[in-house]
Amino acid sequence: MRLSAQADYAVVMMRAAARQCGSVRLNATLLAVETGLPLPTVQKLVSRLSAAGLIESSRGTGGGFRLARPPAAISLADIVEAIEGPIAMTPCVEHGRHDCAIEGACEVRPHWDAVNGAVRGALAGVTLSNLIGAHEPARLGAEA
Repeated sequence: MRLSAQADYAVVMMRAAARQCGSVRLNATLLAVETGLPLPTVQKLVSRLSAAGLIESSRGTGGGFRLARPPAAISLADIVEAIEGPIAMTPCVEHGRHDCAIEGACEVRPHWDAVNGAVRGALAGVTLSNLIGAHEPARLGAEA
């Protein structure tokens, strides 16, 4: 199992945004510089994270965006699902999907829910607060 580059980049961006948490109004250019990600990628991810309710944005002079919730209330599962959709290790754990050729006779299927739950639970157990930790370097915009 591997997360897409987009999900990985979204986590990197949200961590950078969490480090700011109210100190400065964020914009895509600032996050691109901070994270080293290409500006078009940051803009695309900001749009998707905003649509998922993880970031709030405002337009116009003084506009920008910020986290929609405190860092402790945003988990890796929230971010991954905003980019990838529901976490599902196999198609049989996706509700409503019935496209497996051996679905009716599969003896493993009953166990995938537990595995899927464990993976999702592990991601849900790590918040942005965990990722920024207590010993962070200087914030964006601060002179080094």
